[in-house]
Amino acid sequence: MATTDLKLDEPGSLPRPGPIGRSARLAFGALCLSYVVALVDVSGDLITDDGQIRSVVWNGILIGLFLVSYVINIGFSRAWKKWPALFSTSAFLVVGVIGYMNEGTVETTLLAHIVWGWELYVFSHLGMAFIISALIATPGCEMRAFHDLYSRVTGVPTKEHYCPVGPLHPIDRWEAGRS
Repeated sequence: MATTDLKLDEPGSLPRPGPIGRSARLAFGALCLSYVVALVDVSGDLITDDGQIRSVVWNGILIGLFLVSYVINIGFSRAWKKWPALFSTSAFLVVGVIGYMNEGTVETTLLAHIVWGWELYVFSHLGMAFIISALIATPGCEMRAFHDLYSRVTGVPTKEHYCPVGPLHPIDRWEAGRS
């Protein structure tokens, strides 16, 4: 697994994405935001008639747990390693155990709302970062898109971070080598 260590590079050290990298970021952003729309669609009714948490709420939990440490660490310039994922998992487990002890089921309304809200944040943040990154050609990781946008608006340089997971870093290197 890729490291969640925070290693910020000096401004201008990473290549800006070309058309393929920007298109990939746009596609990933659209995918994340379409999941957010699906979550919003069930916001008022997270539990099915038979007492189960809706499957759309469960659909993003594994990928969200994998990505949350990157979203927090790179997006907020924090060096918390895997702690965001461990904290999230622990919170879900504690709420699930309490629900089981009190109601005889893990799938409670409280757990549904906590997972739903957590996924709404993770995938909204990630989706918007991908879209902004695609639009302004943020070098490196999409989670630095807000920082890059801030840098462009204020003129204050911000550090960069290469994409630790997924195809974006290899695509950007390939495109930079071809131009």
